[in-house]
Amino acid sequence: MDTATQVKKMACVIGGSGNLASMLINSLLHKGYAVNTTVRDPDNEKKTGHLKALHQLGDLKIFKGDLTDEGCFDAPIAGCHFVFHVATPINFDAQDPENEMIKPAVQGALNVLKSCVKSKSVKRVIYTSSAAAVSINKLSETGVVLDENDWTDVEYLTSERPPTWGYPVSKALSEKAAWKFAQDNNIDLIAVVPVLLCGPSRLPEPPHSIHLSMSLITRNAVILSDIAASGITQLVYKQAIQRLCVCAGNENKLKGLIGMQLISGSISIVHVEDVCEAHIFLAEKETASGRYICCAVNTSVPELAKFLSKRYPQYQVPTEFEGVPSKPKLMISSEKLVREGFSFKYGIEEIYDSTVEYCKSTGTLN
Repeated sequence: MDTATQVKKMACVIGGSGNLASMLINSLLHKGYAVNTTVRDPDNEKKTGHLKALHQLGDLKIFKGDLTDEGCFDAPIAGCHFVFHVATPINFDAQDPENEMIKPAVQGALNVLKSCVKSKSVKRVIYTSSAAAVSINKLSETGVVLDENDWTDVEYLTSERPPTWGYPVSKALSEKAAWKFAQDNNIDLIAVVPVLLCGPSRLPEPPHSIHLSMSLITRNAVILSDIAASGITQLVYKQAIQRLCVCAGNENKLKGLIGMQLISGSISIVHVEDVCEAHIFLAEKETASGRYICCAVNTSVPELAKFLSKRYPQYQVPTEFEGVPSKPKLMISSEKLVREGFSFKYGIEEIYDSTVEYCKSTGTLN
């Protein structure tokens, strides 16, 4: 591919400061794309420093953009061939999910698509959805296989309001709003539906998804190195107390992982690099249409714990979980994506080897 062709390939990534978005920008730049991206506050070095470091890879421009500000995406989208809408408001502790997550997510999707309509250059929009928009329902049977035809039961979530109900509702309703707008305005829309992201991150701190996926390991690992053979000195004691506080946080993350299985029926995971590749693959694949689930592994907390305990015995991963089903209730299928010609690079061994190495590099694991 010559330089002239590379310059002509332009993409806009909405919400560039996020974990998946920043990894996607990295992949696009490596593939020769010129990239525009949006963040809420371009002057916030903590939120954008990891993005600015990508300037060395290629043509990257950072714009100010807020999901609730109609028209703010006109400039960054202008001239782009592909638009990747990755941004979504996330606040699992929201006191008012309706106004803090659901309405901004729906309005944000519509604002992005309105700017795409104004631009005459956009060939395709790739919307990043979530398995949370597919897998949450009241089904009691086991062995269920979910695919792109399935949707999360929004009525159940809004009436029962289980923990973190606002997030899956925001993803389901914003994706449905995007599909309706795209149909009404003749927009070529693709939805990528990823499960729990694992692997490395470009963010200054490990993202929430890594804390969840690694909680079985970090629950114990944070305090193992504090017990020194030479005895407990005052310094070691102080460090141990600090790490016990961290361990309490990891205990909550483990409860979150268990809660994920109980509410959605499985622990479904994928490597972040595979998700980035799927986004670009589907943007460029002319025959692609509709939704595509991106899932490499379906498992349960007990199954995952046994795998991690065997593969990483040094971290003393717990393997007994009372009240947690030993098998996943359902399987989230990526058959459609594979039929389209996509190949997953990472299986469960590679996914966790990569994630463990990343956590070591950030000091999350010793």
